[in-house]
Amino acid sequence: MSEHVAISRDGAVLRIVLARPEKKNALTGAMYDALRGALESADAGGDVDAILIEGSGGAFTAGNDLNDFLTYKGDFALSPALRFVRAIAACQTPLVIAVDGVAVGVGVTMLLHADLIYATPAARFRMPFIDLGVVPEAAATLLLPARIGHSRAAELLMLAEAFDAARALELGLINAIVATDDLAHVALGKAKALAAKPRNALRETRRLMRGDTAPVAERIETEARLFAQALRSPEALAAMTAFLGGKAKG
Repeated sequence: MSEHVAISRDGAVLRIVLARPEKKNALTGAMYDALRGALESADAGGDVDAILIEGSGGAFTAGNDLNDFLTYKGDFALSPALRFVRAIAACQTPLVIAVDGVAVGVGVTMLLHADLIYATPAARFRMPFIDLGVVPEAAATLLLPARIGHSRAAELLMLAEAFDAARALELGLINAIVATDDLAHVALGKAKALAAKPRNALRETRRLMRGDTAPVAERIETEARLFAQALRSPEALAAMTAFLGGKAKG
C-alpha cells in the first residue's frame, strides 16, 4: 500500500482516503496500485458491502502526477493507472465518492463508475485530456455522452471546460452538494446506508442498472491504446512540458 493512500474499515464500509494534500492528491503509480488493490480486495473479501473514496486537505485529486506518469517506461497496458481504471470499472462493490476542491482528469472520469457522489460548493471539475495532447480514459468517451448527451459532453471533453458543483449537479454527475464540514459525515452515512441493505439484492440491482459492461471494457482498451500512442507524440510532450513549466512558475 502507498503511504499516500489511507485505507480503513468502518463496519462493512471500506474507506479510502487520498492522502497527498501537498500535491492536491495527484496520483502516483504507487497510489494507483494501492487504490486498485483496495478495490479488488473489497470484491474478493466478502465482508465489504460499500466503498467510500475521498480526498484530504481540501482536494479530491489533481489527477495524474505528470512527472511520475511521464517517467513510466513499461508497457502502458500494464501501467498502474490503466490497471486502476480497469479495476474501478469492474468493481462489483457499491461505490460512494466524496469530492471537495479540485477533481481533474481521472478525478472526474472515475466518478462515471461510482454509484453515489457528493460534492462541496468548493468542488471544481475538469477533464483536460485534449489540452494535454491525449485522449480521455476510463470509457469517458462512451459513458459521458450516454449520461449527459453529446453536446454537453463535448463541452467537457472536447473544449475541456472546467465546471463547478452546481453545474455537475445540473448535469446529473453528482447526487448532491453538501457543506464542506458535512461532506465526510454525509458520504460515510450514505456508504453505511448502502452497506446495511440486503447484500445480494443490492449487488444484483447495481449489476442490472449497469447493464452490459462489455462495451465499457472494450472502450477502456481502445482509449488506452490511443492514449499510449498520443503520449509518445511531440504534441503531447510539448503540451505536458508546457503544463509542468507553467505549474512550476505558478
